[in-house]
Amino acid sequence: MSRQRAMSGTIPSMETSNEALKDNTVIIVLGASGDLAKKKTYPALFGLYQRGFLPTDVHIVGYARTKMDEAEYHKRTTSYIKNPNNDEEITAKIEEFKKATTYVSGDYEKGEAFDNLNKYIEEVEKRYQGDQRHRLFYLALPPSVFIPVAANLKTHCYSKRGINRIIVEKPFGKDTDSCRTLLSSLKQHWTEDETFRIDHYLGKEMVKNLLVLRFANVALGSAWDKNSISSVQITFKEPFGTEGRGGYFDEFGMIRDVLQNHLLQVLSVLAMERPVSFSAEDIRDEKASVVSVKVLRAIPPIERADTLLGQYVAANGKPGYLDDDTVPHNSVCPTFAATTLWIHNPRWEGVPFILRAGKALNESKVEIRIQFKDVTQGIFKDIARNELVIRIQPSEAVYLKMNLKTPGLYTRAMPTELDLTYKRRFAETYIPEAYEALILDALKGDHSNFVRDDELDVAWKIFTPILHWIDGQSGPRPHPVGYPYGSRGPKELEAFIAKYGYKRADQGYAWPVTNLSNL
Repeated sequence: MSRQRAMSGTIPSMETSNEALKDNTVIIVLGASGDLAKKKTYPALFGLYQRGFLPTDVHIVGYARTKMDEAEYHKRTTSYIKNPNNDEEITAKIEEFKKATTYVSGDYEKGEAFDNLNKYIEEVEKRYQGDQRHRLFYLALPPSVFIPVAANLKTHCYSKRGINRIIVEKPFGKDTDSCRTLLSSLKQHWTEDETFRIDHYLGKEMVKNLLVLRFANVALGSAWDKNSISSVQITFKEPFGTEGRGGYFDEFGMIRDVLQNHLLQVLSVLAMERPVSFSAEDIRDEKASVVSVKVLRAIPPIERADTLLGQYVAANGKPGYLDDDTVPHNSVCPTFAATTLWIHNPRWEGVPFILRAGKALNESKVEIRIQFKDVTQGIFKDIARNELVIRIQPSEAVYLKMNLKTPGLYTRAMPTELDLTYKRRFAETYIPEAYEALILDALKGDHSNFVRDDELDVAWKIFTPILHWIDGQSGPRPHPVGYPYGSRGPKELEAFIAKYGYKRADQGYAWPVTNLSNL
């Protein structure tokens, strides 16, 4: 596929350049038969391929233990590619994409299996012109095989004629010690410059937009501290439970699955100081060095008193967590967690950062809610607080909840919003999936939206004591409170948030998100 043809089409493209991409590149997806590859990796690769954002003549090799023929492989890898209207152009692109990807089966532990993979890659590379041969290895694998696979790739499949890069998926350990073990083991084989630790939340459009929102707007920047902000909430909600896949979840729980990585990464971008520039290295240095060394180190380990744990129970015709046959019958694993973090530095001292996430809740939503302090009392009494809300997904939006005069002859304030809803404002603009943006960054060698090793170490220190408490390593395990499937969470949540000064407006205000269904 030529870049010229891809870029001259009518499909809206990401505002970036192919010039940093290296031709003669093979992308190897390890774990190609698994759910992650099927649901995220291959759809993202197709999205980049469709829009001309992969290197010229790129070839994708899938690798896994599962034995399957080419037809089965292509069926799996394209089953989650979206084409709801059976668009002929997209269908043709899918068929073209299939020709650019093939499959090899093999073991994850045995060196001879990787020798076989290397021979296959070399056969693919014979069609390339010039001396360079570049390889990107994507580990869509469980962490139990990270180390043997990383070692085998370096020993048996490392290209000596070009650039090699490896993408590693979370989770990066289960606590501080296991994270350090994993990081040190990877470093024995792959340099920091070659390693890309992916947290897909850093690739989401609205998270990436936080840098511009914060630092390109004087009106917001001047109010971005403890003098104006009362509290910050970062919320993750899923409307479904484990549904037969509770075995994996019960091992890790909601804090490891969401709070310690995704939501803490969002907090990092919210709390970081201004970078020297928006270049990749400056942003990464500011986030990793200043946030991890200064901001994250300024966050003490989470206290038990600043934690609320819940577990969903049967309701509304849906089974409870313990009704899942894949979950241990007496599990006290939390499916809901709210934790409050404190940043002890001059900018944020005294501002609670409340991270909360749960399964089997009333809606699907990820958002940031920044509540400002009360207006000075006098002419106004009990007026609603301003809130800046950044909706990360679904229906990306930024809105500022503010007070205006009620229309008419009365001088009475009412809460309303300044609303930037992306589907309305950018109706014709393609917003890439997070994995598309991050895979493209890895191909270009851009580390700015990936997690560095020193950042991971400090992040785990914040959560490890509370995780050991939940796991029963520091005394009796806490029992999460029950909450009904399909509810907003534990009934104790309102009091939990209120004790940190959050005030819910009682004037019946609601952001008109339902209007988006007509767009």
